[in-house]
Amino acid sequence: QGQLDESGGGLVQAGGSLSLSCTASGRNISDYNMAWYRQAPGKEREIVASISWSGANINYATYSVKHRFTNIRDNDKNTLYLQMNSLKPEDTTMYYCNSDRQSGPYCFDWGPGTQVTVSS
Repeated sequence: QGQLDESGGGLVQAGGSLSLSCTASGRNISDYNMAWYRQAPGKEREIVASISWSGANINYATYSVKHRFTNIRDNDKNTLYLQMNSLKPEDTTMYYCNSDRQSGPYCFDWGPGTQVTVSS
C-alpha cells in the first residue's frame, strides 16, 4: 500500500478559502482514480469529490461543494489538491484523500488527514 499525507487545513472565517494538498508516496496516483473524503466525529467517511486518473472527469458529491470546491491533480508531483472557496461552518471536519472507492478497494493507507475549521 502507498502512503498519503494531507496538509493545508486550518482555521478560517466563513467565506474564506483553503487549499488542501495530498501527497502520495510508495505508489503513483496516476494509476488511480482519486478522491477527497471528509469525516466528522461519530459519522461515516463521506466522499467530497472524485477525479479520474487523467483528470478529465471530476465529480462532486453535492451541488454546494461543486460550486465552491475545485478538485485537481498533478500526477507528476504525485499530489492531489482541493481548492476550497466560500467556506461554510458546515464544512468543518477532517479531510482525507485516497483512491476513489467507487472504483474499487482503497489503494493507499489512510493518511493523518487535515482539519478544516470554519468559524461563523
